[in-house]
Amino acid sequence: MGIRSFAAELLPNALQGRTRPHAPAAGKQALEISTFAELSDKLGYLGKTDLKTIRDAYKFADEAHLGQFRASGQPYITHPIAVAGLVADWKLDAQAISAALMHDAMEDCGITKVELIERFGSPTAELVDGLTKLDKLQFSTREEGQAESFRKMLLAMSRDVRVILIKLADRLHNMRTMAAMAQNKRSRIARETLDIYAPIAHRLGLNQIYRELQELSFAYIHPWRHAALEKAVQRARGYRRDIVSRVQDDVTKAFGEAKMKVEVSGREKTVYSIYRKMREKHAGFAQVNDIFGFRIVVPALSDCYLGLGVLHQLYKPVPGRFKDYIAIPKPNGYKSLHTTLVSPLGTSVEFQLRTDEMHAVAEAGIAAHWLYKVNLRDTNPSDVAQRLGALWLKSLLDIQDETRDAAEFLEHVKIDLVPDAVYVFTPKSKILALPRGATPVDFAYAIHSGVGDHCVAAKINGEAVTLRAELRSGDVVEVLTAPGARPNPAWLNFVRTGRARSKIRHFLKNLEHEESEALGLKMLSQALRAEGLTLPSPEASGPAATPGAPALWPALLRWSGNRSAGELLIDIGLGKKIATIVAKRAAQLMREQGHKPDAVTLSLGRYASDDSAPTQGLVVIDGADGASITLATCCRPIPGDSIVGYLGRGEGLLVHTADCHVGKRLYERDRERWMQVEWSEEPTRAFESAITVLLRNGKGTLAQVAQAVSSAEADITHLDMGEEAVGETAEIRLLVSVRDRLHLADVLRTLKRNPTVLKVQRVRP
Repeated sequence: MGIRSFAAELLPNALQGRTRPHAPAAGKQALEISTFAELSDKLGYLGKTDLKTIRDAYKFADEAHLGQFRASGQPYITHPIAVAGLVADWKLDAQAISAALMHDAMEDCGITKVELIERFGSPTAELVDGLTKLDKLQFSTREEGQAESFRKMLLAMSRDVRVILIKLADRLHNMRTMAAMAQNKRSRIARETLDIYAPIAHRLGLNQIYRELQELSFAYIHPWRHAALEKAVQRARGYRRDIVSRVQDDVTKAFGEAKMKVEVSGREKTVYSIYRKMREKHAGFAQVNDIFGFRIVVPALSDCYLGLGVLHQLYKPVPGRFKDYIAIPKPNGYKSLHTTLVSPLGTSVEFQLRTDEMHAVAEAGIAAHWLYKVNLRDTNPSDVAQRLGALWLKSLLDIQDETRDAAEFLEHVKIDLVPDAVYVFTPKSKILALPRGATPVDFAYAIHSGVGDHCVAAKINGEAVTLRAELRSGDVVEVLTAPGARPNPAWLNFVRTGRARSKIRHFLKNLEHEESEALGLKMLSQALRAEGLTLPSPEASGPAATPGAPALWPALLRWSGNRSAGELLIDIGLGKKIATIVAKRAAQLMREQGHKPDAVTLSLGRYASDDSAPTQGLVVIDGADGASITLATCCRPIPGDSIVGYLGRGEGLLVHTADCHVGKRLYERDRERWMQVEWSEEPTRAFESAITVLLRNGKGTLAQVAQAVSSAEADITHLDMGEEAVGETAEIRLLVSVRDRLHLADVLRTLKRNPTVLKVQRVRP
């Protein structure tokens, strides 16, 4: 039975009052608190000075939120108190609890950071500032503001991990009390929580919060499905009580006979995890067997492996379902042994074995170092927690360094939050954790950006593979590099890590800027030559410099509004500014500084241009121009064709053939953006040209066409037969890679000599 039919069976009885669903919490919730007296009862672990600081923070927040109410009708101060209570459950320090009490003061009450620094000190003020969203008026859309605020929060978290702990407590309380909100707002917040905040909690090892945020989000996004599955789980609980009790008794007896002191506890999968498994396996509820599992806590690390032997002697293990997260911990610090066994009734039951210390980290993650004082002694718990999340935090900073766009940053972080991981080895046996589905390119960038940028091939377990091959746990990966290699834009289609994606995009953007700057310099120099003047170098200085060079560029930049000469040249190369207009302004400035047109330069400029053609100066096309110059796909120009260049707005230079109808329409509409271009005498690569071939349909026809093209020393890069039914004749369209028009003519002649070919011609737009 699928999810939809299963839900339909249970919905009539399960979905009363669905417009305002009561979202159940997963697992055991801490008792909600709403008064400062209740909060004070949780602060017995702090000293008198800290308690006074927290009391002052409460009074400050209470006064700031005076007259404000939540959607439920409660005074707004009850929310900061509840958030502070959740933070206190983790035994965080006075600064964190004070920040939790005041976390909305800057955003909602007009309190400034300076006021907070004066009253409570810089560390507390920095925490509150990291939790404060940016002013919505700064952004054109809600999505842009959300992405920028999220980036601000994560960067604050990279400096102090307490920021994200307070934010997760804030989000958890909001999710618990969201029933009073409008349906569309509930769904939007729940989706954001499921996509971003629940994965962050998992990444930092906060598994209790992770499970509860998932459960609450699911209840708000799909209330009908949640209600139906919850009812089914309640039924299954009754059906399977006997088997759970029997397994627990058997396990307890087996460990007793082995004279091992252990704590055995049963656990139940959350409704959301059951739903996700049903979707992944396309199965009904009845086919999901491992709804219940057992956790065994042992005194020492070696007992984990002894306990594993006891379990495997008691029940048969399921092959391939054993995982050793002690030898290879998860990136969030999680350690346990996982094994799945076959119960007496034939159902699969998962067991987890861990020590008390491992259990603390498994449930509370980075918060465990405040909550349980795990191995702290003289160490600051903030420093320990910061180190635990250090790898992911470093990844965030790497992504931030190379991603200036907030929405792109958010996209990269979402990718990096994928919880499932594979563990692979370098040739020197170093272990790397990568998200499931990662490729050798992800592996290369995880080692170093220099390795990724120059990656050309890879080997997995000694065998050559493609760069898009999927890595599996246990693989030994070797990356082969070449000094002249550079990232391929196609890699963005298959890389999985945010680090790899941001590094590739950063490299390609820099490359585009470098090429556009070089093109802009060439175009401006040639346009200025038509005025009889030589463009001084932006870097020119000293006695050898062109007279007046230092004064020209600042004046030109003030006129254009650019911050640097490089930025102005990039704008010219991308078509955002017209080279002739900039050249005329530069010529005017140079004449004001006493420069006079040079007759030789003027004649060169006139010789290089034709009055009947576009007038931005001549650009030579050799095929090595990269992202700044592209060949139009409508006409596919090749060396030997008469060509013209169109400078698109922000798109660089687009080259058309002179007789291209598309190009002619653009010329009539936007004449000032056209410029003169010509082919280099020695192109650096081959060029694609489109041809159509009409041929007799028969056995081996395509092979004969391919052989004819190959014999003319050309390559077929693409073949399209269309969607029409094939009859006695068929028309195919080929993209062939040729050197120039003469080479293309040779290819066409060779094809015409083939008896199966009836007609062949070059495609013209």
